[in-house]
Amino acid sequence: MASWSKRRRLSYSIVIIFFLLVIIGVPVFYLFYTAPTCSDGTMNGNESGVDCGGSCTKLCASAFLTPQVAWTRFETVAPELYNIATYVVNPNVDGEAKDVPYHVILYDNKGLLITDFNGTVTLPPHRNVLAFRGALPVGKRTPVKALFEFTAIPEWHKINDPLSAISVLTKDYTEDENSASLSVTIKNNSLASISRMSVYVILYDALGNALGFSKTMLDEIQAQGTAIAPFTWPVSRKGKVISIEVLPVVE
Repeated sequence: MASWSKRRRLSYSIVIIFFLLVIIGVPVFYLFYTAPTCSDGTMNGNESGVDCGGSCTKLCASAFLTPQVAWTRFETVAPELYNIATYVVNPNVDGEAKDVPYHVILYDNKGLLITDFNGTVTLPPHRNVLAFRGALPVGKRTPVKALFEFTAIPEWHKINDPLSAISVLTKDYTEDENSASLSVTIKNNSLASISRMSVYVILYDALGNALGFSKTMLDEIQAQGTAIAPFTWPVSRKGKVISIEVLPVVE
């Protein structure tokens, strides 16, 4: 009988201890437990790197390709003022890098520094873009060489192409003896408006050389609506413009 009584008391004790563990332990666990996040500086959850991969929007270094710089050009737009552009190719299908910092240096024909400047550029997923600086003052000297470099590794994030619903309807280019102009009609085919769009254009000759380039901003394109992006240059291309590339970017 005594042995049975001890076993019963032991069973009661186990039940009580288990009950206390549930009542006290679970709240304490959730009080001190921190769920994995994509910004805690630790590789946890389903991440494939520290705060990257898995369910995080940030891509790990092994998951993206390096953007390629195709060329850097400059052209005079007024006395002592130049437009500078670098054509950047983003091979990442679903990776976007916002506000990537860069540095550009201009040299004269003696290899001496004229000026330099810093800027940022957004690289949309699987789209090319211009890192553009307009009306840069250079003084009396004439630039003959430009060097471009990114000053930080782009931080890539998974994103659907925000420009998949954008289409270019028309590209109306005209020129006379002293100037040229371009009017680009852009349509937003989506059911939501798009705000703050940068539109870059490049003018090419028959050999594919970039003859000119520029940038304009569109504050908004209404859903299912159109907008006109205007461009002007104070020079004539003498009938050499054969094709025009339009590169929109949502800032």
